[in-house]
Amino acid sequence: MSFRLKDGMLLGAASSATQIEGGDLGHNWNDWYRRGRIKDGSDPGRANDHYCRWKEDADLMAVMGLKICRLGIEWSRLEPQEGVFDREAVRHYRRELKYLKKQGIQPLLTIHHFTNPGWFEAKGGFSRMENSRYYLRLVRLCVRSFGDLVNEYITINEPNVYAFNSWLVGEWPPGGRSVKKTADVMSVMACCHIRAYETIHRMREKMGYTDTRVSFANHIRVFEAKNPGSFLQRGIAAASDWLFQRAMTVAMCTGRFLPPLCNRDHISEGEYCDFQALNYYAKSTVSWLRGVPKGAPVNDLGWEVCPEGIAQSAAWLHQILPRPIYITENGTCDNQDRFRCRYLYEHLKALCESGLPVERYYHWCFCDNFEWLEGESARFGLVHVDYETQKRTVKNSGQFYCALIAEGGVDDSLYEEYVAGQTYPKAGEGLYRGTETEM
Repeated sequence: MSFRLKDGMLLGAASSATQIEGGDLGHNWNDWYRRGRIKDGSDPGRANDHYCRWKEDADLMAVMGLKICRLGIEWSRLEPQEGVFDREAVRHYRRELKYLKKQGIQPLLTIHHFTNPGWFEAKGGFSRMENSRYYLRLVRLCVRSFGDLVNEYITINEPNVYAFNSWLVGEWPPGGRSVKKTADVMSVMACCHIRAYETIHRMREKMGYTDTRVSFANHIRVFEAKNPGSFLQRGIAAASDWLFQRAMTVAMCTGRFLPPLCNRDHISEGEYCDFQALNYYAKSTVSWLRGVPKGAPVNDLGWEVCPEGIAQSAAWLHQILPRPIYITENGTCDNQDRFRCRYLYEHLKALCESGLPVERYYHWCFCDNFEWLEGESARFGLVHVDYETQKRTVKNSGQFYCALIAEGGVDDSLYEEYVAGQTYPKAGEGLYRGTETEM
């Protein structure tokens, strides 16, 4: 039951600005809330009030023994109006970054994490290649403002998830439902990442730094046919894999654009990731219809739990472009904290026994937060948040994570104390909120 962390492997937590900061800002998710599009009616203007409580959160991270922290900037704070920049917002993020480093926590900075200022959204956002100049202007601002404090950057978070949810499914702002627009957005974001990669390296080299690392946070799922003997199901799984993640991964890592993506900015083939940044949560079992097999382990959102999938996904990325591996997000919705210790244990064990060069693990997330379309109803945190009082309380799983970090792994006694008695809900048993179960 025991395992040891890989030598030099650092553990921490990840977050995004919109999900924790709060504030009545002029971005697309505040607009989505005002239009009544959040499932539980939660206001992202509340979130965790982290913009005011950032020092409290940093202190708690340090007490818990976290060594790394992935955090984001809020574009609509830095540039609330087109071409108008808020210097106080810059100073705020500088204070936070300095304090994290003072507490012995190394920051990984995310530049874009799903949220657009209203003025950028009104121009069509990432659906138009000409709008890339606004994003790249933000990139330059970040390097000028924070380049002396941060050497590691995520250019864009989960471009495939953003493109599908915002432009194909229509559940996220701006609510598009166009196959062509989805392919356009994926193409533009791939170009944006590559140009940002070049820009960050060029600017920090001029500043005299040689330790720059840049990547994009890549959401990868394991697509698997329910019936491996079915040619049709295998074909659907392969097509899903290609359209959702494989073509975009190849483009953003290597500059090789394959259908349905198009090279909109004359990108040359090359190598455009200094580390492979993997966001992994769940498996997708493909049948005649989308669904989760009856009896499969699931979380409170009905996502199929598959610990071995994190190592499979990491190995696949390493084949495309061999680089150090950062798990930039991994976690689960567990509103009662009933099985998160098991989820953590099984996924970290799979990574540590994989033989892959995994250097970082950022748990999603540190505190329960505003979970996009789900609002405040889906809890992923190691730390419980009472949204009415904003009181933080370390959960049992947070205590397990602290002990795991301190011990450098899990021994039999730690397993017995935190993991042994935990089990996942099962699809079809009515113990979770998911609706995609295949009966």
